[in-house]
Amino acid sequence: MLHNPENSPLQHRKRQVNTPIRFDSGRNERAKIGFVLLPNDQLVEEDMVRMAPPGVGVYFSRARMPHEISTGTLAQLTESLAETAGRILPDDILDVVCLACTSGTVAVGEARVCSELNKGAPNAHATSLMGSVTKALEALQVRRIAVGTPYAHELTDTVVGYLQNEAGFEITAYAGLGLDYDRDMVRVTPDYLLEFGASLDTPEADALLISCSALRSLEIVEALEKEIRKPVIVSNQAMMWNCLRLAGVQDRLSGFGELLRQF
Repeated sequence: MLHNPENSPLQHRKRQVNTPIRFDSGRNERAKIGFVLLPNDQLVEEDMVRMAPPGVGVYFSRARMPHEISTGTLAQLTESLAETAGRILPDDILDVVCLACTSGTVAVGEARVCSELNKGAPNAHATSLMGSVTKALEALQVRRIAVGTPYAHELTDTVVGYLQNEAGFEITAYAGLGLDYDRDMVRVTPDYLLEFGASLDTPEADALLISCSALRSLEIVEALEKEIRKPVIVSNQAMMWNCLRLAGVQDRLSGFGELLRQF
């Protein structure tokens, strides 16, 4: 017996829609911000979504590089930055695109990072996590800082050297935790980070910086500021602040430290 499409049950379910489709501006009408992540990053997506104000869309893609976090492996990011940025929203335009890696920016160089990102997202403001940290410290008008990182000693020295010699800050004290892999960095407990940060503070420091997007330092930035009674910059907080301002979003956000609350 031949099938007759007119007798199909689907014919009795199909309806004609006569009303015009209604559109609004969507969930990202204020800004679209894209982030290029390291392959094993486990925190940036959650932290950015947590901080994003209403009307700001945040989008992500992952670059290629070896698992170990070192000066040499981070320099290999250059080869995939443009292609990764182009994959974030390939059929739309980003307002801002950012490399979400402090040490990677130092290894590749801020100017080269932004140039490569703009090859993939030519209409976006290009920036980086280290560029965001530098701008955040400048917004706070501080020059003397204490610095904590999760990195191995060589990479810690490289990052601190950049802050001192390239960005022009005076480093009053610094220390690294000697870790090589993101999978270890993400497991450092927030209460340990609170103790670690407080131990680095010096009377001469105007502010404290805890570097690296792979640490859960966003969770303790408010408590640490209260304990040491001075501003604290942590990587993911500074990155969202800078990306929002580059996108023209001036919202002041509570719960993430003085930077997002006042600047």
